[in-house]
Amino acid sequence: QVQLVESGGALVQPGEPLRLSCVASGDISKINAMAWFRQTPGAQRELVAAIDRPGHTKYTESGTGRFAVSRDNAKNTVYLQMNSLEPEDTAVYYCAARFGRGTIPRQAVNYNYWGQGTQATVSS
Repeated sequence: QVQLVESGGALVQPGEPLRLSCVASGDISKINAMAWFRQTPGAQRELVAAIDRPGHTKYTESGTGRFAVSRDNAKNTVYLQMNSLEPEDTAVYYCAARFGRGTIPRQAVNYNYWGQGTQATVSS
């Protein structure tokens, strides 16, 4: 079992940054990749960024250029630094953990554990 707890969601103005955190606990030695997804009402959960155990990162169109994923192994924490936020970035952001090895997948179904989500709202 793995527990994931996200934090850092907030209301910010367009152009401002925001950093999300995800602390993992439990069977963390089995985690091969950690990812950030986001979801808006009526839409599917979409991958934003991910990082695997060797440190490889993956960004989708949603996260390329403005977002950066990183980790602090000593704190069992993964971060998502979001810069130059736009109203379209408003969503619930979820942290996910994957046990499987290999290429980091984009589909949510390939992730084993999820956090409860944290709301990020970008509005003036």
